[in-house]
Amino acid sequence: MNDFYPIKVSQIQKETKTCSSVTFDIPQELQETFSYKQGQYLTLKTAIDGEDVRRSYSLCSSPVENKWQVAIKQIEGGKFSTYANTELKVGDVLDIMPPSGNFYTEVETTQAKEYIVFAAGSGITPILSIIKTHLALEPNSRFKLFYLNRNAKSIIFKEEIEALRNTYFGRFEIFYFLTKEQRDIPLLNGRFTAEKIQELTQKIIHIPSVSECFICGPEEMIFLIRDELETAGLSKEKIHYELFFSGQSEEDKKRAALAIEHKFDGTEVTIIDGGKEFHFGMEDDYDNILDGALAAGADLPYACKGGVCSTCKCKVVEGKVEMKINYALEEDELTKGIVLSCQAVPTTEKVVVDFDI
Repeated sequence: MNDFYPIKVSQIQKETKTCSSVTFDIPQELQETFSYKQGQYLTLKTAIDGEDVRRSYSLCSSPVENKWQVAIKQIEGGKFSTYANTELKVGDVLDIMPPSGNFYTEVETTQAKEYIVFAAGSGITPILSIIKTHLALEPNSRFKLFYLNRNAKSIIFKEEIEALRNTYFGRFEIFYFLTKEQRDIPLLNGRFTAEKIQELTQKIIHIPSVSECFICGPEEMIFLIRDELETAGLSKEKIHYELFFSGQSEEDKKRAALAIEHKFDGTEVTIIDGGKEFHFGMEDDYDNILDGALAAGADLPYACKGGVCSTCKCKVVEGKVEMKINYALEEDELTKGIVLSCQAVPTTEKVVVDFDI
């Protein structure tokens, strides 16, 4: 599951001035390995200027399309996103890890469910996959999409979203929020605020009817919407979100510093991966298990190194660790001893972690 496979790029399309969709040609013999749930992501890897660069991108395609497509928005200073938008060509080969991620709920074909989904910018990618899948496979379900962008020209997949509205007329409603372009309706001007979410829950969203809510975007936006929806009466079990890593907050930095303070000097670490053991001693230069293992020559799965994507998760079998931050793991995973190796600071003399989970 943690292996990379060389996969050819079959199509590249400009969705906006700064965003390209990239479609991959998954060979027939690998299609079962690369089967995915709506809302999951791919980890891509390539060499750029001699450096091994990897990033995770959500699939915007749906499993019902038998298609593997991601959207990559160019970020200023972003090594991989710049490469993908300016240099990557059809026919090029990228190393790709099979899909993973927990940003989904199971399809229930006989249920009539009410979904509300919130996205900002490229946060539409997993949301679009979720919308397409549930609308296609749950003929009695309905969606309301609340989508935030700078202006109309920056709306990623606008044509596809509008086509979906036409295809599923009456079952799919769209509300575009723009920050740099004035709309006739004041509610739709500017970012999501507590007051706007309150107005939505009073006029547009009937909280008792909501089956599931999905939110994808920056941390501040997600937590604002989550908190307001919970205040309005939506159960937190129904709220699912996926973060964009946009730098650590002051609280994150304090938590990380505290974990590093508890680091045990010279921990002996055993990595179990693919049924094999890899042993190494933590050097002073590295504060987390992933970086320590990579420096010692281990070949382990990782993508963001920011505690967001969960690609590097493993289970603590022996010893103890403290995580600096955690945006990816659910409470039930934590109780099972699962940690993010990129955030796991060893705090005992010996630590054994298992990546075969």
